[in-house]
Amino acid sequence: MGGASVEREVSLSTGRECATALREAGFEAIELDAGPDLCARLNELSPDTAFNALHGRWGEDGCVQGLLEWMTIPYTHSGVLASALAMDKDRSKAVFRDAGLPVVDHVIAPRAEIEAGHVMTPPYVVKPNNEGSSVGVTLVHEAANGPPVLSADLPARMMVEAFVPGRELTVTVMGDRALGVTDILTDGWYDYHAKYQEGGSRHVIPADLPPEITDACLDLALRAHRALGCRGLSRTDFRWDEARGIDGLFVLETNTQPGMTPTSLSPEQAAHAGISFSDLCRWIVEDASCNR
Repeated sequence: MGGASVEREVSLSTGRECATALREAGFEAIELDAGPDLCARLNELSPDTAFNALHGRWGEDGCVQGLLEWMTIPYTHSGVLASALAMDKDRSKAVFRDAGLPVVDHVIAPRAEIEAGHVMTPPYVVKPNNEGSSVGVTLVHEAANGPPVLSADLPARMMVEAFVPGRELTVTVMGDRALGVTDILTDGWYDYHAKYQEGGSRHVIPADLPPEITDACLDLALRAHRALGCRGLSRTDFRWDEARGIDGLFVLETNTQPGMTPTSLSPEQAAHAGISFSDLCRWIVEDASCNR
């Protein structure tokens, strides 16, 4: 839990909640803040299993997974390749496109070029190619007078993606089962603050959707999970333009380390499917392995 990414605080929350749930389920759970001494600490503890509650870079992109494989410590969630692919939005979109999944048009461009002029006709979204939790996401509106001014701490190259109007939907996959569809409602853009500030968003499950859209979301989430080679738990996000019907449904990205507090999206979907938070954490641990 924790780690050094910009999602550190979210990861600490996930780790605390999961550790509590695992103790309630009868496990001995030790909370380990992942730092530069992670390998030495794991050697000291010699755990039966590593529950990966890290979010963002180093914990979600294949790095810690590779360390755990090298140390032959069984671990949860996706393996090295699936984690690396899912974290790289450009490459995961290529996988999705090859698998026949609908994705949004995008380009990868230098930050300086994005700030110098519109690299795509507005409206569009600018985001880091390899961060999660909507970190550093900027929406450029149709009426924008000029290109965006981006934060200096963002990567030198960014993804510019066509904006899809409409609704934000998400589906959690648990092994080989899609749990349900949640409609995420916000008063504005679904950014980092909307995700994590109290009252920033509202979750409606099951989403009030036409049956064909619900079925398509469940099917596409499973196909995305399998196309990337994900294991354990994943969550796939969608945008749906209602005016275009089924043609307006697009896969945005797959998250291999979904937030894991009782009120996070994936545990909410599990609860709606009759799976308690404690049972969900138990399942994740019992699914752990090497060679993922």
